Amino acid sequence: MSQFLALATPAVVLCGWFLRSRFGVAAVACAAGAVSVAATFGVWAAGRWAESDRWTGLVGLLELASLLVLVVVTLRAEGGRRGAVAVWTIGGAVALWPSRFQGTGTSGDALALFGFGSALALPTVLVGLYLRGLDDARRRSVAAARRSQRLELAHDLHDFVAHDVSGMVAQAQAGTVLAASDPVRAAALFERIEQAGLQALASLDRTVHLLRSEDTDGPERAPQPGLAELVELTERFADSDRVVVRLDAPAEDPAVPREVAATAYRVVVEALTNVRRHAPATRAVDVRVRREGRRLTVRVRDDGGGAAAPSGPRRGGGSGLVGLAARVEALGGTLATGREGEGWQVAASMPLTDR
Repeated sequence: MSQFLALATPAVVLCGWFLRSRFGVAAVACAAGAVSVAATFGVWAAGRWAESDRWTGLVGLLELASLLVLVVVTLRAEGGRRGAVAVWTIGGAVALWPSRFQGTGTSGDALALFGFGSALALPTVLVGLYLRGLDDARRRSVAAARRSQRLELAHDLHDFVAHDVSGMVAQAQAGTVLAASDPVRAAALFERIEQAGLQALASLDRTVHLLRSEDTDGPERAPQPGLAELVELTERFADSDRVVVRLDAPAEDPAVPREVAATAYRVVVEALTNVRRHAPATRAVDVRVRREGRRLTVRVRDDGGGAAAPSGPRRGGGSGLVGLAARVEALGGTLATGREGEGWQVAASMPLTDR
């Protein structure tokens, strides 16, 4: 009769494994450990096994292996009180299992068997905790990557959408003046406002969609604009604000890494946006992007509009310049802003190679 008790725990493990999604791995492990302890008491009552009985010994080893595997799976999948109770239950079952055999009735044998059972369970506990630590580290890494991606998208929202919206405001202000005196030019301005609005809405929709996405393997982001797009950027700025923009920049340079070129574009966007916001009297802006040795330098300077320029220090672009400075510094570069003559200058310098 006692030999059939060896099948009790493997049967519970097998049935519980198919029900783990409903009750949880810790519940299955706790039930298996409790059944193993009960089987040990049953063997004591019905008669202990002989060491020469290979069938019960093999089934018992299968029982031990399944219990130890459950320890690893439980510690990896669940923590807290449920996991601790399950592990303690299985630890007691493993420690009691050797006492099912004959010749283990003395107190000294009982202590030796308890130590043997504890030695069997300890490595699996360490393995389970190690795997749980790896899983936690991976989850933290994924969460940090998602936060970083969302912050970068938020900066995109500021850099590009705010630039388009500020252009729309400037053109709308000019359109109200021209509406009565020159309806043709006013109509052209309103068409440009419509185009800028559609572009801003498209950027906003794309950014919000990516912010809401929880799948890190989702759709890839569109390629970031670089040096080649500076011509279009400065032309749109000049058309909307009637400002002379002098651009001195290479259309494309293979020696400039993509991240550096995208950041240079962002520097120009932020600088032009701040000119539109804080220096409406500006009549000329110089944009110079050059490769000087192993560094790329970006300088955007406005004339301040002469007498119409504000006499005191102008405020910067708020959080835009702060985020931009962090992005430039992350590439190993520097960003500086300040008054230059009657106007204002934004200057950045970034290395062309990894630090």
